[in-house]
Formats: sequence, structure tokens, C-alpha cells
Amino acid sequence: MSTPADLARRFRAASFLLSTPERRQLPADGGAEIAFAGRSNAGKSSAINALVEQSGLARTSKTPGRTQHLVFFALDEATRLVDLPGYGYARVPEAVRRDWHALIDQYVSDRKALRGIVVVSDIRHALTDFDRQMLDWCASRGLPMVLLLSKADKLNRGPAEQARRKVQAELDASGVSARAITFSAPARTGVDAARAAIAALLWGDDEASTTAAGDPA
Repeated sequence: MSTPADLARRFRAASFLLSTPERRQLPADGGAEIAFAGRSNAGKSSAINALVEQSGLARTSKTPGRTQHLVFFALDEATRLVDLPGYGYARVPEAVRRDWHALIDQYVSDRKALRGIVVVSDIRHALTDFDRQMLDWCASRGLPMVLLLSKADKLNRGPAEQARRKVQAELDASGVSARAITFSAPARTGVDAARAAIAALLWGDDEASTTAAGDPA
């Protein structure tokens, strides 16, 4: 059974593998992958950097839509994290957005290595219509999901927990099986809980027991 420290070491081993806008250039469809999805500027890249404790591994930007490719990061020879293009608003031509969405659709629908989706949503605005569509889409494909309610440092702890409970209640009522975790990259809130949830999907159920005390359940 892995401890939070064990998982931190495994995630810190992450390295850039490749970035591609082309389905034919994806890595071989073997092993296990977890993909990160979210509305543009929700904090996907910042979340990945916080989980792997590398500030510059995933490119971050204040400009929505900066991530335009599927970006793969290797944790080891068999497991990967994948940063997907942000959905929703982005200052790019409509044709480009359609290409992004088609690429994501094909990847999520067909990728055998995909073990689950981490949906990242700004806690101050969760859940957006785009978030709900993504969650329903993944649920229809039987993909396990984790919901990171990002930018929790923008709220006081009480309101942040209240927002998390409201979102979790909405998920439960809608029949979407996803766990909502309060998350902040700069404050490192929820990092251990997120690692444990992701590890459970990548490496087995025993990893799920590593949720750190004090992280919201």
C-alpha cells in the first residue's frame, strides 16, 4: 500500500513525452493514461504541475486556449498523464476549435489506454454547462472521473467546502459517478487527495486508501 510520500515520488518522476495535434502521432495505445479536461483557463496545466511538483512541466498561460495539442507526460514506461485542449472559450478560429473537439472526441472514444478523466473546474464558477457536458459525455462512455475544483485559494475555507458539497450533491443527484475534490495549485490544497484518486485508476484500488487526512472526502 502506497503512502502519500510514495505517490509524491512517483508523480515527481513525470517527464514530457510528446505534444501533437494529430491522432496518428499519439503514443502506442498501451499501458494506462489519465487525461485532464476542462474549460479554457480552468487551471488544468497548473493542476498537473502541482501534482508532479514541477512548475514548468505543463505550459501555463493567462490566455485561454493556450493548450492546443494533446500533451503527454510519462510517469514511467507504462503510465502517462495527458493534457487535453481546453473546451469552451478560446481566442482561436471556430475551425480550430472544431478540430480540437474532434480530436478530443476521438481520443476519449477510442483510446484503450485511457483509464479515466480528471475534469478541472474553477470552484467559483462550477459547474459550467461545458463541465456538465464533459461529465455526461464521459459517463456515457463508462469512464471513471475525478473532479478537481480548482482555484480554491480564491475562496475562504468555509465557502470553498460549501461549494464542493453543493457540486458533489449535484453530481450525486444526476447519477454522475465522480468525486469532487477541493483543489488549489499554489496552496497545494487537495494535492494528496488528487494523487490518490488518480493512482487508484492508474495502478490499482489499493492506492485509493492513501488520501491524506484533512483533504475533503
